[in-house]
Amino acid sequence: MKISTRGRYALRMMVELARTQGDGYVSLTDIATKQGISKKYLEQIIPLLSRENYLQTARGLKGGYRLSRTPAEYKVGEVLRLTEGSLAPVTCVCPDASCFCDKCNECPTYPLWKKLSRIVSDYLDSVTLEDLVENRIELDSMDDAKL
Repeated sequence: MKISTRGRYALRMMVELARTQGDGYVSLTDIATKQGISKKYLEQIIPLLSRENYLQTARGLKGGYRLSRTPAEYKVGEVLRLTEGSLAPVTCVCPDASCFCDKCNECPTYPLWKKLSRIVSDYLDSVTLEDLVENRIELDSMDDAKL
């Protein structure tokens, strides 16, 4: 599984909006500048987030974007699933029924992929935008080791 630029940028945009949650609406230009992301690229992500009611939008001079909920109510997993689709490491364990392989019952690696998928989802669903803003994700010594 590899998270695409769209998923990473959407998450960075959401974190930026979480940081400025009490400041009203934030312009896309400000978000792009602060995050070092192309405004044009963010314009492609906005419809995904707006359609699912993750963002509130306002037009005009003081317009822009803000979160529809508090930062604590957004799980990283939900943002990434919205922008990426399935986070499954292999197609046979993706939640969409059409992805299932006809060999699941006899495949010796299926339990491995299923458990990995569950661990990744559980972890991403345990982290909120608030956790990212408050820098609550701690790295351990293994995180810096080269694999």
